[in-house]
Amino acid sequence: MSERVVIIGGGPGGYEAAHVAAQLGAEVTIVDSDGVGGSAVLTDCVPSKTLIATAEVMSDLAGAAELGVEFHDAEGDAATGIRVDLGKVNARVKQLAADQSADIGRRLTRDGVTVLRGRGSLAGADRVVAQLDDGTEQMLRADAVLVATGASPRTLPSAQPDGERILTWEQVYDLTEVPTELIVVGSGVTGAEFASAYLNLGIPVTLVSSRDRVLPGEDADAATVLEDVLTRRGMTVLSRSRMESVTRDGDVVTVTLTDGRTVQGSHCILALGSVPNTADMGLEEAGVVLKDGGFVNVDRVSRTSARGVYAAGDCTGVLMLASVAAMQGRIAMWHFLGDTVHPLDLKKVSSNVFTAPEIATVGWSQQAVESGEMQAEIVTLPLSGNPRAKMQGVHDGFVKLLCRPGTGIVVGGVVVAPRASELIHPVSLAVAESLTADQLAQAFTVYPSVSGSIAEAARRLHRI
Repeated sequence: MSERVVIIGGGPGGYEAAHVAAQLGAEVTIVDSDGVGGSAVLTDCVPSKTLIATAEVMSDLAGAAELGVEFHDAEGDAATGIRVDLGKVNARVKQLAADQSADIGRRLTRDGVTVLRGRGSLAGADRVVAQLDDGTEQMLRADAVLVATGASPRTLPSAQPDGERILTWEQVYDLTEVPTELIVVGSGVTGAEFASAYLNLGIPVTLVSSRDRVLPGEDADAATVLEDVLTRRGMTVLSRSRMESVTRDGDVVTVTLTDGRTVQGSHCILALGSVPNTADMGLEEAGVVLKDGGFVNVDRVSRTSARGVYAAGDCTGVLMLASVAAMQGRIAMWHFLGDTVHPLDLKKVSSNVFTAPEIATVGWSQQAVESGEMQAEIVTLPLSGNPRAKMQGVHDGFVKLLCRPGTGIVVGGVVVAPRASELIHPVSLAVAESLTADQLAQAFTVYPSVSGSIAEAARRLHRI
């Protein structure tokens, strides 16, 4: 008899786990309340990066004159501005998200996975109660349960979204009018990405940051480059400014800071972090230990404290990336079903901040080196000397590599550049496979190419 796997949540952690479990012969059921793909596909990664893709085109057009490209109307007069149709942009965003969700659903059906629309909760470690959208209820017996319920935008009593002018990052895609002045509260990854995107869409943006700099959790040099670019393009960055409240009076939104200052705009996006979707699910009653904030405590093979219950994705708070959620889900099924499994290694995870320029990182950080946590040699190579970057009019950015003294093994890297999310891959491979800087340097790169700077940085780490 096949093992029965029940997955609560259809996001990357859930649907990728379902594919693995089905491939290994399990009988798989997903209980999903929001639509397969989860927030990553429907309200977060796919929509936001689609919006950002449009913003990138706007940014490229704005810099076209430097490359010798000018725009004229039918009468031959010079075009003086570029504008965005936000209604069309957001309609495309939502359609792409729906299409991606449908593609995932078809793949699950192809693999024989049953998808139930409804809300799942535990009734013990081996049973899931599914309260379905049609009003019925099903009791599902399981040999293993995977909790992959994700997280939701954090709000505060003093800053409540209304879905019209005070918005969470899940609500921005209902905008049809272009904000005349946008305030973004929160300078972490989500806040920085939206602030950068809307700035590139031609919208005046004020970014309210409670910390000393934008992106306090990222490489300091990278954050400095980004903040310089954003301010140069016209963004107002209020650092060391903590939000007290957000209120609305008609068409005006007011952000009040703890020092009494106020900032006014037409719209405000709240980027205040996430809270896990773990309440009222019967987790603790089933023996699942929750950490502070309600996140599910898991080990490196996605096990919870309850036998047979695994968890993956944002609800675990391990590292809130779709790629990590997917890997946690796969690892859980490999472990439960007896396949070869390697515990999750966060030092091999590559991540990207989709600002302009993008910031991609993998492995150990310069901060870890400076604090004495890791010994490494560091080389930073500005892109200003790269021939392809010059051709493309790219002035900002760099490649940074970290390697172990003695062995020369690459243990980390940072790329700040357009499409850094693509350029980080060779560095990610080097970190994952413990390649040396010499090995990375001796692989051929195309000339001219921005990736050539990665090989050049590696050459500078060569030791006789």
